[in-house]
Amino acid sequence: MEEMFHKKSEAVRRLVEAAEEAHLKHEFDADLQYEYFNAVLINERDKDGNFLELGKEFILAPNDHFNNLPVNISLSDVQVPTNMYNKDPAIVNGVYWSESLNKVFVDNFDRDPSLIWQYFGSAKGFFRQYPGIKWEPDENGVIAFDCRNRKWYIQAATSPKDVVILVDVSGSMKGLRLTIAKQTVSSILDTLGDDDFFNIIAYNEELHYVEPCLNGTLVQADRTNKEHFREHLDKLFAKGIGMLDIALNEAFNILSDFNHTGQGSICSQAIMLITDGAVDTYDTIFAKYNWPDRKVRIFTYLIGREAAFADNLKWMACANKGFFTQISTLADVQENVMEYLHVLSRPKVIDQEHDVVWTEAYIDSTLTDDQGLVLMTTVAMPVFSKQNETRSKGILLGVVGTDVPVKELLKTIPKYKLGIHGYAFAITNNGYILTHPELRPLYEEGKKRRKPNYSSVDLSEVEWEDRDDVLRNAMVNRKTGKFSMEVKKTVDKGFRCGALQRPWEVFLPRECNHRRRPA
Repeated sequence: MEEMFHKKSEAVRRLVEAAEEAHLKHEFDADLQYEYFNAVLINERDKDGNFLELGKEFILAPNDHFNNLPVNISLSDVQVPTNMYNKDPAIVNGVYWSESLNKVFVDNFDRDPSLIWQYFGSAKGFFRQYPGIKWEPDENGVIAFDCRNRKWYIQAATSPKDVVILVDVSGSMKGLRLTIAKQTVSSILDTLGDDDFFNIIAYNEELHYVEPCLNGTLVQADRTNKEHFREHLDKLFAKGIGMLDIALNEAFNILSDFNHTGQGSICSQAIMLITDGAVDTYDTIFAKYNWPDRKVRIFTYLIGREAAFADNLKWMACANKGFFTQISTLADVQENVMEYLHVLSRPKVIDQEHDVVWTEAYIDSTLTDDQGLVLMTTVAMPVFSKQNETRSKGILLGVVGTDVPVKELLKTIPKYKLGIHGYAFAITNNGYILTHPELRPLYEEGKKRRKPNYSSVDLSEVEWEDRDDVLRNAMVNRKTGKFSMEVKKTVDKGFRCGALQRPWEVFLPRECNHRRRPA
């Protein structure tokens, strides 16, 4: 198994090296004209029968390894989100230098024919995928996929973080501004993963926790918690006067208290401020809680077109190692929210920390086998700029990754050593199941209806004999070795129950040595 992990990680590492070298040699050209293979437009023709711009002929052929999908195993193609201009100079330049990855994609596939999808998700928003495949928009002509919102991208690009989101609900936020603010909060939640912790506080003259039952603490940013908070966002309404000083004091106290418990990310901390203005810079509060170390970054989002209070918000962000942005319309939300990821990735970029990350198991809807939809995990690694003029600034170029079917992990397990009643399983650093005989992601066998939280099933939910989480905690805390515990076992078709000692062995592959680092 360790050899298999190593092979997948090495494939990703080769992509990182090729991408960083290609970018190092590239000089940005704002006037660059380059015709690339756009995954949506390839093989499309106009009414006169001519290929569309960026839609040149792209040879596709069914391939058994990719579930007989029409693919091109010689070239990759590029997907650009619908809300982005596909000939933007930043995108065209990125697509141009990342063309050099095609050779590495093919070489990786030749070295390891078990590889599935390989890809590069750019910090600019485009997504280069190998083998090349045609993307089809939905019935509204939209492709909502943005690689920067995917868990593999977020986990590889940033360190784990504790986040308090402050939302202004004073009277001046009525109407469209409050709608934009809610969408901004929702987009921030999209960028949080299972390694992160958060809470949301609305403020006017008083503090209003979005979830009143969770006052003064942070919760893990798993899917269930994020959806729960989204539902409560609809209950927010604007009235009164905004007292930002009260909100900032509360946010700093929460982060400080939670950090001392040792339960959070034990890494980056941030306050996200969403408001239509600030009448002061609140430097006395920052001096009390955050200076001179500036361990908590402040990210400010100015809602609306007016810029009367922009200077105060800019100062707050810059004085606390954060970032300021203005959001005027709903269309601006996603791209502006993404900016904070670049700031939080800077410590990793400057230190050149190419950590390998593995995601929890998820279902790939494009591939199936004789048992239905295929469970996947992704191995990913960040790509950094090595150009001298940007190296000190910590510029994240993107993230490369490749998908690994869970069944490939199972093939490496020596079943003859397990015995007739033995089985093997694997979990992530959060205790979520990667593979386990009792993991059932679908409601019915042979059906495609997924359980909503199938990718975040905790080990304690299936290993119910481990009542004190001895086994789970040992694995999460990266301990190895052997131990046994008493379990109940039914015999005679369930009519009798007996106690027996079940042995366990915990093994930690070196290539999965994912750890949290201070940033």
